[in-house]
Amino acid sequence: MAEPVRARRLSDEEGRRLQQIVRRGKHESVRVRRALIIMASASGTPVPAIARLVAAHEDTVRDVIHRFNEIGLRALDPNWAGGRPRRISEDDEAYIVAAAMARPKQLGRPFTQWSIRKLADYLATNKVRRVYLGRERLRQLLRRNGITFQRTRTWKDSTDPDKDAKLDRIEQVTTAFPDRCFAFDQFGPLSIRPHHGTGWAPKTRPDRLPATYKRTHGIRYFHGCYSLGDDQLWGVLRRRKGADHTLTALKSIRAARPDGAPIYVILDNLSASKTPAIRAWAARNKVELCLTPTSASWANPIEAQFGPLRRFTMANSNYPNHSVLARDLHDYLRWRNANARHPDVLAAQRRERARIRSERQQSWGRPRSKVA
Repeated sequence: MAEPVRARRLSDEEGRRLQQIVRRGKHESVRVRRALIIMASASGTPVPAIARLVAAHEDTVRDVIHRFNEIGLRALDPNWAGGRPRRISEDDEAYIVAAAMARPKQLGRPFTQWSIRKLADYLATNKVRRVYLGRERLRQLLRRNGITFQRTRTWKDSTDPDKDAKLDRIEQVTTAFPDRCFAFDQFGPLSIRPHHGTGWAPKTRPDRLPATYKRTHGIRYFHGCYSLGDDQLWGVLRRRKGADHTLTALKSIRAARPDGAPIYVILDNLSASKTPAIRAWAARNKVELCLTPTSASWANPIEAQFGPLRRFTMANSNYPNHSVLARDLHDYLRWRNANARHPDVLAAQRRERARIRSERQQSWGRPRSKVA
């Protein structure tokens, strides 16, 4: 029997990038759907559940996963065919990429950054090697090589000394025991204010949200639990994060498998998730806590579920208070769980709410060395 299709292990940078795309990307983007597929697969979610999550055919999900395993994050962008034969050789392309990645001052130009126009002019006039191409073609070529115009950012890699061991254990339990594997995390903070989103409206007359508001209701956190085997999501809103609320959530997970056999719960390294009381309760109730490495929350399977949750309950909303928000959130969870096994109904409902729904060498945080 063939092994289930699963995305390779993500690097820290890939995990953060996918998480950013899923949480903040444009809803109608193909990149969001593909990022959601890769992120969910890398965290152990089976293909059928991913297909229901993004309202796509299972073969489409498998194709995206295979493509990611081959070429990495370039799989997020469709490679549309067509166009005239290339006039730029591979050596020219490598030279263009190297020039774009170099500092302009290193190449004799008095700039701190390239623009497309300045880079095209340099390529056409430098004495070392001249390459003639238009600005749009230059932009497309750079994008195909994974180079885009971006703001500088700070970086943060996981410094957890047990990072590899934790990721290996998470990968093992999600592969070997999917029916007894659960995930827990907090989602928030959730505030009462207008949230922009998307929806159907007459042309040039979109729905309007107030531009001014007062935050007088405080914030809430959604404490969510997810069953990988059943593809079920549940949770409750809390005023704060805390070990007492985490323990309550873990007890609800244990109640989902009352047979007394061991279960596995994936959760982050928050101090409220690993207090002595929680560890003692887990040991007594045969609950193994599989902690994600620090700065690697993308390794938690429930992260892929929070993207649709935000879009279906928060985007394009203006709740009057937290009570109404909690009511609508639980209404959505009941609908989502009731329709988790009916992809046709799920796709039809999602098409009514939006035009298109949300879209690292192993499944988790580090590349696995190639076999010689």
